[in-house]
Amino acid sequence: MRKPISLFLAGATLVAFSACDRSTSRLSPEQQARFQAEGIRRRADDIVFRYTRDPGGRSERWEDRRASIIVTGASILIHKNEKVGFEVTPRTQRAVSVQRAAGRIRLRSGSGRSEEVWSFEPESDAEGWVRDIRATLKGVDSGKQ
Repeated sequence: MRKPISLFLAGATLVAFSACDRSTSRLSPEQQARFQAEGIRRRADDIVFRYTRDPGGRSERWEDRRASIIVTGASILIHKNEKVGFEVTPRTQRAVSVQRAAGRIRLRSGSGRSEEVWSFEPESDAEGWVRDIRATLKGVDSGKQ
């Protein structure tokens, strides 16, 4: 009787370790080529973002999400592998802005009940991150910045 239990425990341990070791940084070959062509300014993999929907509103909701971010000369992408959480391109129509509070950076998109905030703390150089994000947003016709 001990064999099935120890096999179960070994399998559960293996699943737990492999789940913890998953990276969020994987991109499709097309995405990788696009970002290389745009010129990557900043990249951070596997960091915790605080995602907030309707911030300050009656139906405010937030959750922490582990994801990766890429800032290029033309785009900003927050993603979990090939799944897009937040993206800004030169074609973006929503209002997008960036704010800094101490070491935390907030990317705001939309307004009212449809507003979203993705905030994170980079390992270093928060000021440099904000400077590069603002430079990217200058090329985006998204209204408020």
